[in-house]
Amino acid sequence: MKYPKSSVLLLLLTAICLSTAFVFHQAPAESQPNILWITCEDLSPHLGSYGDKVTKTPNLNQLAKEGVRYTHVFSTAGVCAPSRSSIITGMYQTSIGTQHMRTLQTPTSKQYTLVPSYSALIPEQVRCFPEYLRKAGYYCTNNEKQDYQFVAPVTVWDENSKKADWRGRKEKKQPFFSVINLVTTHESQVFMRDTEPLQVKPEDVEVPCYYPDNAIIRKDIARFLTNVQIMDKQVGEIIQKLKDDGLYDNTIIFFYSDHGDGLPFVKRELYDRGLKVPMIIRFPKGEKGGTVDNRLISFVDLAPTILSLANIPIPSYLQGQAFLGNQKAKTPRKYIYAARDRMDTEVDRVRAVSDGRFKYLKNYMPEKPYYQDITYRLGQNSMKEILRLKEEGKLNEQQMYWFRNGKPDEELFDTQTDPNEYKNLANDPAYQGKLTELRTKHQEWLKKYGDMGAIPEKEMLAKWWNGKDKAPQTQQPTITMNGTTAALLCPTKGTSLGYKKHGNDKSWNVYSKPFSIAKGDSVYVVAHRIGYQPSEIVKMKVN
Repeated sequence: MKYPKSSVLLLLLTAICLSTAFVFHQAPAESQPNILWITCEDLSPHLGSYGDKVTKTPNLNQLAKEGVRYTHVFSTAGVCAPSRSSIITGMYQTSIGTQHMRTLQTPTSKQYTLVPSYSALIPEQVRCFPEYLRKAGYYCTNNEKQDYQFVAPVTVWDENSKKADWRGRKEKKQPFFSVINLVTTHESQVFMRDTEPLQVKPEDVEVPCYYPDNAIIRKDIARFLTNVQIMDKQVGEIIQKLKDDGLYDNTIIFFYSDHGDGLPFVKRELYDRGLKVPMIIRFPKGEKGGTVDNRLISFVDLAPTILSLANIPIPSYLQGQAFLGNQKAKTPRKYIYAARDRMDTEVDRVRAVSDGRFKYLKNYMPEKPYYQDITYRLGQNSMKEILRLKEEGKLNEQQMYWFRNGKPDEELFDTQTDPNEYKNLANDPAYQGKLTELRTKHQEWLKKYGDMGAIPEKEMLAKWWNGKDKAPQTQQPTITMNGTTAALLCPTKGTSLGYKKHGNDKSWNVYSKPFSIAKGDSVYVVAHRIGYQPSEIVKMKVN
């Protein structure tokens, strides 16, 4: 169908405005550094470069020697899916409805929750930040875990698979952003690798005061630290691959964990041991090698920082701030914020604020016990052993701390003098100034960003789904042709549009502006609003 020229122009402009909030021009190659993320799971700073005397991590120690070691990096949750949603969006999970662990259920995890599987309906302006990188010319891959609390549109990654990395680029000069996730240190690997040989001797491990000290506990800790050493070897293999490709000295390498250790009374908690993670960044040619950075950094800062390093304008809606690059925030972060909500079948609502030393906790459900009876973690022998000793009355006061039946409305800890966060200072007259300061910061955070954890989960779903039993579907996209130039449009607000010029193309292009297509070829288009079901694929052949 032919349109008047004025109508075609209007359609093209409308398509551009509605399909994307930001349109980027290709930046010069020298301003687009290669970026590699090596991420692991469930790991507090058990690395030699952080002072660990038991665990042998030579590859990560070398990375720290050549890079910058960050000492105050915090997740926004003590568990993976909510924290990963904050990483990929640059938004606090409580502000976009991704706070519950977890929303998308697998056949395995389905038994651990009482709510249906759902993809969180995040605000319409929010995108997964790799889309901005792709629009600017980056090749973006993920290997392989996503776990964002929503189904990611096909536009987020050029490739998401167990084999995905920078080697999938068609041109070697194309800048890349690659994520390689290592699951070796995950909570589950403590029991799934239980019969494998140990590289760390149980008698050598340090047993925290909140655990009883016996052979069962020591073996699980040794198993976990052995997994850390195996993970370190995997990091070395990734780095060697980068070196083999001649990319080591022109790639910014990040290493970090998604939250703290996957051991009892660590994972899922808002204590520092559940939130504080190691992070090492190596810059090209070892710039700043061997230095330490003590700035406060939150996971919401990662998205704007990557965009800043890639010289891509940072969208104004992002809630984090860049700590590197040309758009680095002028004022360093003064506080980090974190949250705990539903964990599998167990519901609790706790919020945390820290200035790096003092930690404030607001317990919105003080009637709830500290310990949550979560089936999944019973796979670890140490968890079963702790519960056995509890029932037999053989735990001391520190070890019983986890099993208190109720909580005060507020807690305040000095993590410097009390690293295990045992002594609540909220009622201590000497600390009322700090309590007031952090309480006020918590209230300001709530006012600025909102807190969807205050809404019952089923009520939140009913609102998102308009009272129906499933999510709405993204409306069908339209393709408007002006000669051999195609413009795409979808009436659903907040939609990401993906297209292919050939049906057998490996990846979907992310749409930002009209594009050319040869006569005789076909264009394939899909639209997806995060939280909605994706549209059907629309096909048009150019005559």
